[in-house]
Amino acid sequence: MPWIVGVSGASGTPYAAAVLRGLLAAGESVDLVVSRASRLTLLDETGIGYRDSHWRDDLREWLARGADGKPDTFDVSVVGDGERVRHWGAGDLAAGPSSGSYPSKGMLIVPASTACVAGVALGLSKDLLQRAASVTLKEGRKLVVAVRETPLNGQTLRHLVTLDDAGAVVLPASPAFYAGATHIQDLVDFVAGRVLDAAGVGHGLYRRWEGELGGGSGPRGGTA
Repeated sequence: MPWIVGVSGASGTPYAAAVLRGLLAAGESVDLVVSRASRLTLLDETGIGYRDSHWRDDLREWLARGADGKPDTFDVSVVGDGERVRHWGAGDLAAGPSSGSYPSKGMLIVPASTACVAGVALGLSKDLLQRAASVTLKEGRKLVVAVRETPLNGQTLRHLVTLDDAGAVVLPASPAFYAGATHIQDLVDFVAGRVLDAAGVGHGLYRRWEGELGGGSGPRGGTA
């Protein structure tokens, strides 16, 4: 069964790329929903135009870049012919993930805009991303919402509490510094790793806290 990954229009498309790389590296399958708004953000942040008709090529180009725009070492061949990754149009409300009978492990929304948070909390289902999230909640599956906005007003906070009450994991895109980050990709990978932690997917994206001070000053991946 795949993980559904929804990418909303919030700033933070490198977080989505890191989560996708982590899922595929772990051998997971992905059903990808890229909202219309997120395509504008992706174009602005990376220069990549994500198109339904050329999604494989565009996704490969996206995953091949790190957060700094430089080439990443990820093997984009895993995108393959669609066996590991399946793309669904954001406006396709007849798509598989729109139904509770469609099997999935759960859904990760990375990044989640405040508009997306509101739509899911209110059950608006205005596009496939919101509908898939509503289905995930009603079926009792894992929903991780990596909200990327600051500051948060009272209305958004109430929506986040609603999602928490419904069983979602509210995971602010807040990088930590104890893991010894030396590059922007390290901070991005920390957030992506926490998303995968919440989903129960194994990874090696960041150094975990081991109860000893000074771990962040050592070489990345070493022992404090």
